[in-house]
Amino acid sequence: MSVAGTSTAPEGRDARRAPAPGPADGCPGVDPDQLPDGLVIADEKGRVTCFNAAAARITAVRPADALGQSLEKVLPLEDLDGRRWWQLTDPYGGLPIRVRQPERNLLLPGGREVLVTARYVRDEPLGPVRSVVVSLRDTEARRRTERSHAELIATVAHELRSPLTSVKGFTATLLAKWERFTDDQKRLMLETVDADADRVTRLIAELLDISRIDSGRLEVRRQPVDIGAAVSRHIQAYVAAGQRADRFLLRIEQPLPALWADPDKIDQVLSNLIENAVRHGEGTVTIDVTPTPSPREGEDTGTSVTVSDEGPGIPEESMNRVFTRFWRGSKRGGTGLGLYIVKGIVEAHGGTITVGRAASGGAEFRFTLPVAVPAYLA
Repeated sequence: MSVAGTSTAPEGRDARRAPAPGPADGCPGVDPDQLPDGLVIADEKGRVTCFNAAAARITAVRPADALGQSLEKVLPLEDLDGRRWWQLTDPYGGLPIRVRQPERNLLLPGGREVLVTARYVRDEPLGPVRSVVVSLRDTEARRRTERSHAELIATVAHELRSPLTSVKGFTATLLAKWERFTDDQKRLMLETVDADADRVTRLIAELLDISRIDSGRLEVRRQPVDIGAAVSRHIQAYVAAGQRADRFLLRIEQPLPALWADPDKIDQVLSNLIENAVRHGEGTVTIDVTPTPSPREGEDTGTSVTVSDEGPGIPEESMNRVFTRFWRGSKRGGTGLGLYIVKGIVEAHGGTITVGRAASGGAEFRFTLPVAVPAYLA
């Protein structure tokens, strides 16, 4: 697509593509406003001929004010040492063998940091620069990722320190003073070591799950799953551990569609949601299992599981953060990674999960799974 125009074109969509007078061809071949990154193109005289919507958003410069102006004026970039970037790199008068500038952090006026990369377009090797193509990316998304990784490292270090300190202390004590302890004392210390080792194992499993979710490599091995029986097993485990049987209410609406899912991962989802209701909620924990329209196109039915309690619930302002990393609500404890993993598992199955307020006032988590038979049976 070849576009034409002048630097006095009216502000708006056409103005962002209209090149200034000269031989430059603007932004051929693609609508620059469809690009996710900022795109700025200057001709052989250093005049801006293309300034897309993303560049306008990142720089806070209107396209109409940029077109036809010098590249250095429109993008007065400085490096982190305060040096003017275009004077330092000299794209038009620098080394003739240079064809690009690798991505690096630079500063816009006001100190806003952006990621910039540039390409020098020549008609022939060692020839004069015909145009300079600059790509701009906002650093905020990268900063959020870096902060998230730093928080994850800090959380893991903190969570590992406590059980490992306990394991080291008890094992060192037993090795040094084995004969001084009674059998009951030894058993108590070994049981503590065993529980702390389980805690470390769970944390490592969470980290592996997060890694697979973030990279899109979470594998789902589908098998027939009796979701009602799976919920019943979790309830029986809590009753055996000392919870009152009347604290749980399981309601299953029949007939349920045949469900194909990864049984271990569905157990992980149920365990997390029921544990949250027991630990942080109050009153009766109600689990409803019902047939429901499938969240996946082309399938008529799916299965929904709703876990609700009668506690204070989740504050409205926190609803949109529940499934993010490190969210722990009003009560501290744990890594804050469980619900993030739950959401990743449900979505890996092609399902959806929501959080809201139950009719009783407590928290209500509801996840829906498609029937999703394996491909070899489809």
